[in-house]
Amino acid sequence: MDAVLDLVRERVRARGGITGLWRGDITTLHVDVIVNAANRALAGGGGVDGAIQKAAGPELLAATLKIPEIRPAVRCPVGEAILTQGFKLPASHVAHAVGPVWRSGENGEPELLASAYRASLDLAAGVVAESIAFPAISTGAYGYPQWEAAQVAVQTCEAWRLANDPDMRILLVAFDDKTVKLLRSALSRFALR
Repeated sequence: MDAVLDLVRERVRARGGITGLWRGDITTLHVDVIVNAANRALAGGGGVDGAIQKAAGPELLAATLKIPEIRPAVRCPVGEAILTQGFKLPASHVAHAVGPVWRSGENGEPELLASAYRASLDLAAGVVAESIAFPAISTGAYGYPQWEAAQVAVQTCEAWRLANDPDMRILLVAFDDKTVKLLRSALSRFALR
């Protein structure tokens, strides 16, 4: 099926606001900011990071590698984000968010994941963005359990939006049916609180 026809678009009204769930390729979205699930070195990688790097062109990697290291192989600490241009992407900016590696959940992972989402939203607000799209940060190679990550994503994004910019359009992007179901469930649970 054509990727455009295969998209699942769903809006869930959560406490008076709208957070969207979108199924498809995050690199094709016409939003102000897309979030990249980056590594601390901002040196490119696989998964969504690789897809974003490929779609943006070599200028994106060149831009991230120009960011000074704060210590060896670390340009952006876990729980933080750094903004670059979007280059060849439809999005004008990319927020490179570094989520935590899952290590049982007892090492501050939920707080660090929430911090990566908030940092991205703060950067988007700083460039007066009206829309931002997030992948499921840390759920790939970093091993964060998808259900727990979905709950952190929804709670953090909605709390930020309600406190800072009720009109910000936030899209949670899924590329597979399992992630769509988990995000839909997390959005529904949040809306019922």
